Amino acid sequence: MNADAFLAAVKGKLIVSCQALEDEPLHGSSIMAKMATAAKIGGAAAIRANSPADIRAIKEAVDLPVIGLYKRGGSGVFITPTFDDAAAIAEAGADIIALDCTDRPRPDGLRLRDLLARIHDEIGKPTFADVSTLKEAQAAAEYGVGMAGSTLSGYTGARPTLDDPDFELLAAMVAALPIPVIAEGRIHTPGQARQALDIGAWAVVVGSAITRPRTITARFVSALRDGNET
Repeated sequence: MNADAFLAAVKGKLIVSCQALEDEPLHGSSIMAKMATAAKIGGAAAIRANSPADIRAIKEAVDLPVIGLYKRGGSGVFITPTFDDAAAIAEAGADIIALDCTDRPRPDGLRLRDLLARIHDEIGKPTFADVSTLKEAQAAAEYGVGMAGSTLSGYTGARPTLDDPDFELLAAMVAALPIPVIAEGRIHTPGQARQALDIGAWAVVVGSAITRPRTITARFVSALRDGNET
């Protein structure tokens, strides 16, 4: 699937992130495949998934496009940090390769420009830039990514960590970038997802609010205990 076909399939729609890390009860490829199946039945237009094993299982379970990533390590650049990680998720069936496109040093020392060039030349898959600032998004667009997401806002120290989506960054990216912008990060409610589209997001990714029962439960517990309504 090329970038144009993917973007046409998801325009104005919901992408569901089906991920569970090793310390979560739902961790496991078979469970993530069932989660993706439930998301498809609910109307999701695409799936975002982590690791070759999960991507392979999800591609076998549903016929939706998959944004693939590979989380390696626990700090710094850990979303698809290397070319080998990108190659692994492409081989597993990912239609789009998502990777950290922040300006932080990569674990293998490779410059982002060079990594993206190699992915585009040798793997031939469209890329999705996970960024934390407008400057990073602009650089990634210059380097040839097909789309960019506000995924990492608040996680790199470049912008404040908010409880809710960084709509300010989203609006700036929509206004400045020549490529589609996909809203992602701390979208907790359908109203916030709708707001992202109204700002100009091409599509919306929602993960924890749909697919992480532990996180959803904790939000309810917090509201009952502390009186907040987030």
